[in-house]
Amino acid sequence: MIILGIDPGTARTGWGVIETNGSSYKLLACGVIAPKTKVLSEKYVEIFDEINSLIDQFQPHCISVETQFVSKNPQSAIKIGMARGMAILAGAKRSIPIFEYTPLKAKKAVTGSGKAQKEDMQKMIGLLLSTQKRISHDAADALALAICHSHHARSPLSPSI
Repeated sequence: MIILGIDPGTARTGWGVIETNGSSYKLLACGVIAPKTKVLSEKYVEIFDEINSLIDQFQPHCISVETQFVSKNPQSAIKIGMARGMAILAGAKRSIPIFEYTPLKAKKAVTGSGKAQKEDMQKMIGLLLSTQKRISHDAADALALAICHSHHARSPLSPSI
């Protein structure tokens, strides 16, 4: 199964693609979408277009997206929610199943602790995906979301995809 993980943001949207076979994972690619424009509506278009390109390139069976984190700043939450919407829309337009996980659940799936630090996430992602490649925080979070979904997809309580 090929899973595209998305960690949405307006300045940096992390993405990661893994292939799973049982409990083993293979890193296919990862990176960051960093829109060059300052115009918010154009950022959303760039995020949407880049995610569509990733879907074309990797043909994922499903997309795992981080659920919205609402902090003290409602404007930030709305902007991030719109970036999330671009990922969901890109997949939904192609009838690709979308799964959503909290940051806590993704961290726990990778490190065993929902309170793991960014550096711990990067280290565990490297170990789980058997790579020496330096993976950015944003891409590591996206890969954690993909791995998290892989765990849930294998669960006998989860619907099969």
